[in-house]
Amino acid sequence: MSDIKLQHASALRSGSYILVDGEPCIVKDTQTSRPGKHGHAKVRIKATSILTGSNKEVVKPGHDNVEVPLILKKTAQILSIVGDDIEMMDMETYENVLADRKFAEDDIKDSLEAGQSVLFWQVTGKILIKQITGSE
Repeated sequence: MSDIKLQHASALRSGSYILVDGEPCIVKDTQTSRPGKHGHAKVRIKATSILTGSNKEVVKPGHDNVEVPLILKKTAQILSIVGDDIEMMDMETYENVLADRKFAEDDIKDSLEAGQSVLFWQVTGKILIKQITGSE
């Protein structure tokens, strides 16, 4: 299964997701310019990376397709933590999943421990831990 889909740049709205230089980002703002005499309308997209938090800006013709990441939202139980490596078990498939602590949300990064249930996103091959849903 492919983890991206294509969507017209003019269809993006604040809160949707986009791949900018291969990095998944959330759209913060879009501005559409008027088409010129022989040109097409342009869409200026301001986005923030969901991995690093850095700001990105891209300008595309409104009729062009842009890549949109597919985000799988799942729950898991933390099995062990060794350094920055977090080993988890997916609660649907019972597969072991390896995540990196640097991709956890900042407010829960230091409170992760074995036995906790967490909500995680799987996007472009990376695992992002979004929230703690329960403890053992």
